[in-house]
Amino acid sequence: MKYHRPISRCWTLFVNVAISIVSETTMTSELDNLRVYGETEVGWDENTPPNEKLDDKGNVIPANDLHREDPFAPSRRIYDDPEVEALRERLRQNNGMCGLDIFDPNEIEEINRTFHRDGFVVVRDLLDEEQLHRFREGCARVLKELLSIPGPGNRKYMTETGRLPHRYSYGTASSSRHLMHDPVWASMVDLPTTTPILTALMGNDEYYVWGGGGDLCLPGAIEYQQLHADFKDTQKNGKVRLDFLRATGLIDVDTDKSFEELDFPTKRLVFDQTPPTITINFLMSDLTWENGPIRQIPGTHTMSQNPPTLAEEADWMRWSTLVGATAGSGVFRDNRAWHSATPNLSKEIRSLPNLEYVPSWTDDQTLLKSMPYEVWETLTPNGQKICRAITEGPGVWPEGAGTMHPLASKRIWTKKRHADE
Repeated sequence: MKYHRPISRCWTLFVNVAISIVSETTMTSELDNLRVYGETEVGWDENTPPNEKLDDKGNVIPANDLHREDPFAPSRRIYDDPEVEALRERLRQNNGMCGLDIFDPNEIEEINRTFHRDGFVVVRDLLDEEQLHRFREGCARVLKELLSIPGPGNRKYMTETGRLPHRYSYGTASSSRHLMHDPVWASMVDLPTTTPILTALMGNDEYYVWGGGGDLCLPGAIEYQQLHADFKDTQKNGKVRLDFLRATGLIDVDTDKSFEELDFPTKRLVFDQTPPTITINFLMSDLTWENGPIRQIPGTHTMSQNPPTLAEEADWMRWSTLVGATAGSGVFRDNRAWHSATPNLSKEIRSLPNLEYVPSWTDDQTLLKSMPYEVWETLTPNGQKICRAITEGPGVWPEGAGTMHPLASKRIWTKKRHADE
């Protein structure tokens, strides 16, 4: 008869502590070598269930149909799981928009036409080697701060409040909602390649910087994000937008008619041709069929209806990604257009830091102060002009700037503490 010695509590505690030490050591090694391009050890946390979301305090939101964003996601977050392999093969065969146009920065007319037709446009070589290196270093530094916070239970990472696992926003994870306090992001607002394009898209050079952040997905982000627009156009300020179009010559409208006197198609054209926000997402790595390329649905920037759910959308929408765009390129996006993140089944982080701009007809009093005066002073003269509305006064630190956390409650607490000081 065999005798089985019961495992003591001390031994159990020892094992748990040992596992914890090994886990922390592994995490430290991962983060020490963190970069946002090329192969990485970061990601693929099999202890984080598919579609799991956390509330503002970090509690797991109970799984039900309302919170299961991608009903077709693999059931396990494991690189070589059969369901992951099957999805990987479908991506290999289908992923990538057919006939995607990619322009050089000097092709202003073609860029402008494509942007207003499709609601987005891809432009190569926006960043030179030094700028790309600096942006990569900045993205890795901020991401390391986010990933250093462990998740609940045995999960490697704390998922950002309300987001799918292994996906983070550089903007919303900041207590100020932007990263304009960071010299890296601030230094990219006025580039020789982007400023002429923005001037053409906006109709003049009197636009403003609204903010900056961006998004990323780790390897193992197995779910599709639902198609969405960053916001809906309320289609207000018709007179202001019409006056802007007339002044810039972007469309030819009868000068004797007020906005109220225009026919319905012309009113729609006024709104269609005046995007309230334009975002540039910069690529830190090539977008491949496997590493979670952003997807864009052409022409949806002028649509008022809601996008379909993942269960409702057509297959072609799943494959409408910007595969083929290379590191250093950028995507100019009308924020009204439908877009989303896609599965990252690779071993590479897909990082898309961004800068956000609004046209001159925007009420600059509505823009958040997110840039310190001391950072503003380092900008080019044009950079200072377009950032003036988001810059704090000398010696005043923007509320919440500099604090990153995946959980909304922690960000709110930081802002409240700042306000009380």
